[in-house]
Amino acid sequence: MVDRQSLPYRPCVGVALFNAEGKVFIGERTSGSEHTQVQMAWQMPQGGIDKGEEPLAAAHRELYEETSISSISLIDEAPDWVTYDLPEDLLGVAWKGRYRGQRQKWFAFRFEGAEAEIDVLTPPDGHKPEFTSWRWEALERLPSIVVPFKRGVYEQVVSAFAHLAR
Repeated sequence: MVDRQSLPYRPCVGVALFNAEGKVFIGERTSGSEHTQVQMAWQMPQGGIDKGEEPLAAAHRELYEETSISSISLIDEAPDWVTYDLPEDLLGVAWKGRYRGQRQKWFAFRFEGAEAEIDVLTPPDGHKPEFTSWRWEALERLPSIVVPFKRGVYEQVVSAFAHLAR
């Protein structure tokens, strides 16, 4: 049995990427230890902050590694860090059992490229695909289509960036 309180949160970033219509990029996750509920496998790009890396730089890197997207501009930053805990069945399993959940800093970017730039199936620099497909979605719908244990984070992200959606 893993003692949740003894584990730290994994430092991470999340990216809300808005298109010209005010919708956000979401990807359908590949399988993995953190994503066991296939019917709710949609999420925005997110990932770990490397040691010594600034959160904004991590957001740029993670977005590029997961989607091949680099044609972006920063439009907002969520005011607070948000956390979520893994459910009991994933505690000690996801991320090799090193974390209890994630502590995330969220950024909003405007996509300024052509959709042909987006490639989730063959990410750059030899990265393994993290998404099997993608689409543009209304920001306010996101809490209802993500895994339940991330719902609170997505509700806070929707609140922070609602003024950017149309």
